[in-house]
Amino acid sequence: MASHRLLIRAGYVRQIGSGIYSLLPLGWRVTRRVEQVIREEMDRIGCQEMEMPVVQPADLWRESGRYQKIGPELLRFKDRTGRDMVLAMTHEEVVASLLHDLVSSYRQLPLLIYHIQTKFRDEPRSRGGLIRVREFVMKDSYSCDLDTAGLDHSYQLHYEAYTRIFGRLGLDAIVVGADVGIMGGSLAHEFMVLNEWGEDTLVLCERGDYAANQQIAMVGKPEPPNEEPMATEEVATPGAATIADLARVLEIGADRTAKATFFVTGDGRLLTVITRGDYEVSETKLANAVKAYSLRPAQAEEIRAAGMVPGYASPIGAHDTVVIVDDLVARSPNLVAGANREGFHLRNVNVGRDFSPDMVTDVVNARNGDPCPKCGAAVALRNGIEVGNIFKLGTDFSIPMGATYLGEDGERHPIVMGSYGIGVGRNVACIVEAHHDQKGIVWPAEVAPYPAHLVTIAAAKEPRIAEEADGLYARLKDAGVEVLYDDRDESPGVKFTDAELLGMPLIVTLSPRSLAAGGVEVTVRATGERSVKPIAELEAQLRTAATG
Repeated sequence: MASHRLLIRAGYVRQIGSGIYSLLPLGWRVTRRVEQVIREEMDRIGCQEMEMPVVQPADLWRESGRYQKIGPELLRFKDRTGRDMVLAMTHEEVVASLLHDLVSSYRQLPLLIYHIQTKFRDEPRSRGGLIRVREFVMKDSYSCDLDTAGLDHSYQLHYEAYTRIFGRLGLDAIVVGADVGIMGGSLAHEFMVLNEWGEDTLVLCERGDYAANQQIAMVGKPEPPNEEPMATEEVATPGAATIADLARVLEIGADRTAKATFFVTGDGRLLTVITRGDYEVSETKLANAVKAYSLRPAQAEEIRAAGMVPGYASPIGAHDTVVIVDDLVARSPNLVAGANREGFHLRNVNVGRDFSPDMVTDVVNARNGDPCPKCGAAVALRNGIEVGNIFKLGTDFSIPMGATYLGEDGERHPIVMGSYGIGVGRNVACIVEAHHDQKGIVWPAEVAPYPAHLVTIAAAKEPRIAEEADGLYARLKDAGVEVLYDDRDESPGVKFTDAELLGMPLIVTLSPRSLAAGGVEVTVRATGERSVKPIAELEAQLRTAATG
């Protein structure tokens, strides 16, 4: 990705292991600027900043139930006494524990808290530089309310704060409906920036009426043909173990086939999922439907053990498997399905007559051109990078962890929680993705490590150049304005190339030619616009910008 190449080349970050990076001085300054924007907007909605530990007792996670649900991405270890510990990837458990200990009465609610803290997630495949890492810094905030109405208000406050944050960071973020995932709760939204390298697939209505992550997107489905069920008929289909081959051999469309896909849940259930041949299974929808914490593809021997033949499988005659049928298949008559015999399929298979599903629900991914569920216009699939998320947790953590309050009615009630995250390093990378050109990074002024890059030309030959530059740098520093000062004895080409790569908003050049023209040459990095200004005027401009 461009952000990865440029941040390394310009000396902002350095990788020391898979998904583990050091922030070099310039990278640290950018990160602190991003954090300051986040802090200001969190403070604005009444959030109080605190700090919670990265290393946590595993007992907290057992109490919430997530210790057993989350796989190897949660790093588990033992301390010197043998006590089970975890490196936290998020802090809902700690917040619920604090609420249990510190909140007793309704008079103490609502409250909003946040911290900006290191997290660790043992990703199986780190990628994209700072986009997908194992160790990262995140702002996570938490709302704690008396009831769902209070949660709705806190959720809206964060929604608006996030909109302001990403606007200030120079990111054109869109909001999409999202899966709650391991966070649980009743509702989630993700803030996404469109990017061809993004790991998430977004389903966007062409009229702007609908936006959702493909993991949960609901779209219109075609109306099946109106046919009476016909008698099943076995047909030879040698070598047709895929839907494409089957459609070719029988000279039918993939929409006339029933495709079987197999998964095994974390608790050992074999799932036989039947979709129409022209659709793909949404693993997120499937996992949510069967309440599975994890899924993996089934192996051939597991499929055979349930009485089915890989490549020619269907639920007909199968056993010891949970059969989930997509709702479109359940309405589609006379499909071609596997005969559970090598080289053979069955024509005219009908759900309900030929096999009985355990569940009928929507388990497929939306496709390009599918109808929007709100207006019927076509949807398009776009890749995106998640820069923030917000979750309505409800009482999913407060009930198991005993975080309650005594209400005005004299009864104890669970505290209603929300959780809200922004990955700091990921946002730094996304800013570079959105603001760069062929020469290098182009930082927005709000997050640039320095407002200006001061470059001297021929300072070794012209003492006045060094004198003027040193004086300007010192006066600005005394006034609390820090600029990046390149006083190296390098050629003009090297200095200008580095200045364009590093990407400060202004490149200020002091040279014999600029002094002869009346001061310093100022280049706006984003536009390339150049002008000569008196030194005093530039100094005043930078001081004014620094004070807001």
